[in-house]
Amino acid sequence: MMLTGSATAPTATQVEAALKERLPKTKVTSVDCSKVDGLCEVVAGQNLFYVDRSARFLVIGRVYDMQTRQDLTAARLLALNPDMLVGSAAKANAAADAPEAPTAGTGTRVTQPAVAQRLDLSRLSNKGAIVWGSGPEKVTVFSDFHCGYCRALSQTLETMNVTVVERPISVLGSREIADQVLCARDRHAAVRAAYAQDPIRPGPKCDTSGLDENEAFARAHGLNGTPVIVRSDGAVLEGFKPKPLLAQWLKGAKS
Repeated sequence: MMLTGSATAPTATQVEAALKERLPKTKVTSVDCSKVDGLCEVVAGQNLFYVDRSARFLVIGRVYDMQTRQDLTAARLLALNPDMLVGSAAKANAAADAPEAPTAGTGTRVTQPAVAQRLDLSRLSNKGAIVWGSGPEKVTVFSDFHCGYCRALSQTLETMNVTVVERPISVLGSREIADQVLCARDRHAAVRAAYAQDPIRPGPKCDTSGLDENEAFARAHGLNGTPVIVRSDGAVLEGFKPKPLLAQWLKGAKS
């Protein structure tokens, strides 16, 4: 079933029928063409991708609403599976594990490198670290101030007896805000303001090259989504998790 231009746009049912022809091995759970103008959201099991209304062009990745500053893809993935790690979900989305279409010339599935299960942070300087909290356990968080799940994680960590080493990375275009937070006189207050989308009290100009260091480290280690949580022993947890699970995971640190 080939969809062509017409006076009325194809319905979700027509798009789904076209997808069955183009991707016969992909079991489509639902198609919704009402959320993003020009794109249809396609759910296939726990995977999420997008197609145009002709079902010819397939898009794997995130849709970000710049007006409301919301990651629509991450929110939808979490709604589909509340226990899903957001970071892993994003990479699964970006890999060819979802639809059968994107393959290399040999037929091998195209995938992105997975984030290491452990990260060595010892070579990172303190210049890009925003430290807050004063608990005995230390946790490092690679975050983005435009990321709703980072905000939720930050609010959760506020209620826990931990020391947080926040290392902002600009996944969603938040570098300017990260600069302001790093240079603020009260960095903890600035972190709270940044996540609340409130004005940040300005501080003096400062060296922000540490944020470049954070981002270079993130690229080198495949940190494409946020938040990424690193325990004191280097163990990695991707995405937001509820407080009980997070507390239990932190207790598992090996000295």
